[in-house]
Amino acid sequence: MNCTICERRKAVRFCPAKSEKICAVCCGTEREVTIDCLTDCSYLLAAHRYEDEHRRQVPADTPLLDVAMPQDIVYTHQKLIAALAFSIAKFCGSQPAATDPEAIAALQALAETHKTMISGIFYEKPPDAPLPRELYAAVMAMLAEIKRQQTEQSGFAALKDSEVFHALVFLHRMGLMRTNGRPKSRRFIEFLRAQFPQSHDLQREESRIIVP
Repeated sequence: MNCTICERRKAVRFCPAKSEKICAVCCGTEREVTIDCLTDCSYLLAAHRYEDEHRRQVPADTPLLDVAMPQDIVYTHQKLIAALAFSIAKFCGSQPAATDPEAIAALQALAETHKTMISGIFYEKPPDAPLPRELYAAVMAMLAEIKRQQTEQSGFAALKDSEVFHALVFLHRMGLMRTNGRPKSRRFIEFLRAQFPQSHDLQREESRIIVP
């Protein structure tokens, strides 16, 4: 039986996503490109192990790579980074079709918006694509709620736009490092989701991360 994708080579690998056998070449070239691979596919897991040993280089002209980051950002903004990561993981958990490129695009737009806030000239430009735009809106709503809660609590330090900007840039770079560059990759998303075990009260959990 020939591969159902190329229709030329012999089908030798069972593809869980397509529920049929395909050839090894198409498995390698179409994986996370045209095939919505399942996370427990043995061939996908093997490919990810190989990618972990051979990290791809991020192009030097990638947006936000020139931003100077505080060396202690992980320690000084740990709760903020966790709240942002949780918000992204929760949104993507409810959107099975969400991909790394979409999450990274939303993070880039969020960071660029907060960069304008620092300058004092607010200019908002959400992503054009529907899913990244929805994620952008979800994170912006979460940040607005955090700021609202902080204004109601006396003695609680107000969240600065510069802090949010650096936290977003940190997560954006993490996304670039965690993903493999394939259009349907979910490596970054699955990494974030793995950091937060399922909770019966997601909204309460999200608020607890940032506000005591």
